Amino acid sequence: MPDERVNLLGLTRSELEAWCVERGGKPFRARQLMQWMYKRGATQFDEMTDLAKAFRAQLATEAEIRLPEIVSRQDAADGTIKWELKADAAQAFEMVYIPEEDRSTLCISSQVGCALDCDFCSTGKQGFNRNLSTAEIVGQVFLAQKELGFQAGDNRLISNVVLMGMGEPLANFRNVLPALRILLDDLGFDFSRRRLTLSTSGLVPQIYKLAEETNVALAVSLHAPDDKLRDELVPINRRHPIKDLLEACWHYIDEQNGRSVTFEYVMLEGVNDSPAQARALARLLKGHPAKVNLIPFNPFPNTKYRRSSPEVIRAFLDQVLKGGVMATIRKTRGDDIDAACGQLAGRVVDRTTVRLGTRRIAVPVKSEIKPEQMVRT
Repeated sequence: MPDERVNLLGLTRSELEAWCVERGGKPFRARQLMQWMYKRGATQFDEMTDLAKAFRAQLATEAEIRLPEIVSRQDAADGTIKWELKADAAQAFEMVYIPEEDRSTLCISSQVGCALDCDFCSTGKQGFNRNLSTAEIVGQVFLAQKELGFQAGDNRLISNVVLMGMGEPLANFRNVLPALRILLDDLGFDFSRRRLTLSTSGLVPQIYKLAEETNVALAVSLHAPDDKLRDELVPINRRHPIKDLLEACWHYIDEQNGRSVTFEYVMLEGVNDSPAQARALARLLKGHPAKVNLIPFNPFPNTKYRRSSPEVIRAFLDQVLKGGVMATIRKTRGDDIDAACGQLAGRVVDRTTVRLGTRRIAVPVKSEIKPEQMVRT
């Protein structure tokens, strides 16, 4: 008989309060549980000594605090760590820890694979299998802290969390949103909204929906200054073109009183890296709360793309800056263990693919992107 215990890592504060009340407890029991889990790192109920013995026994029967299971760990020369985490017997997803002098960033996944099929991304080439649950998303942060030596009261091991790993977070909205709430909750991980970043390929309706629900830093995978090229690189652009995407971004900033949107731009040799394209990008964003993060392309097996040279990337940066838009170049980290941006692959059994026109596109079985939202190519 399958284990029907609820994983408490998947419950927000209000959900956990309701769960405790349903079992005859008081709402403050939820706050106690959160303190033990997120502030002290407890995963066993018998550690929670200020809970009534009978309640602990009930918890052991009906609930659990289950972390993702580590399949493998790789350590890069620059200190970056990549963990492969078990999704089931045949599949795995990945998370990456990136230490720097002034910060430490954890890059987490939201899906097993990805259905958006961006042409330059290793994850997209794996296809799609399923969404990660809220507990699996939150559990990545909990697990990383544990692996890094978390001690009660120590909240400096991870300063930033980015949903930039495997998958499209906004295609898993119903599980990602409660995960964000737990990460932001002062009884949860208590991250600042400016240190919690969600990266999207541009699901416009979900950006508007996100603006109504939470306030986190927003990053958008742009990668081209015009629709013709972006249609090729980021196929969802055919459904949500740049004009609509930018309008959604400015709405998000207005609604959430945010500082700016970060636009990610992977540098592909001879594809999107010309001075003219840099000037076009600056014209597109000038006068808006935007900054550009130029990402040197990180190769993966069988890709047709090559990384732009450092000289070309620097010249592109200069043109964007001259155009009046803030821009930076992302430092490549962890590429010797395939942990750099765009390289995460895990192990994915592609559950469903359909042929639209002449191109095969993965369609999520349980994703919140509907088949009619995919685009013919």
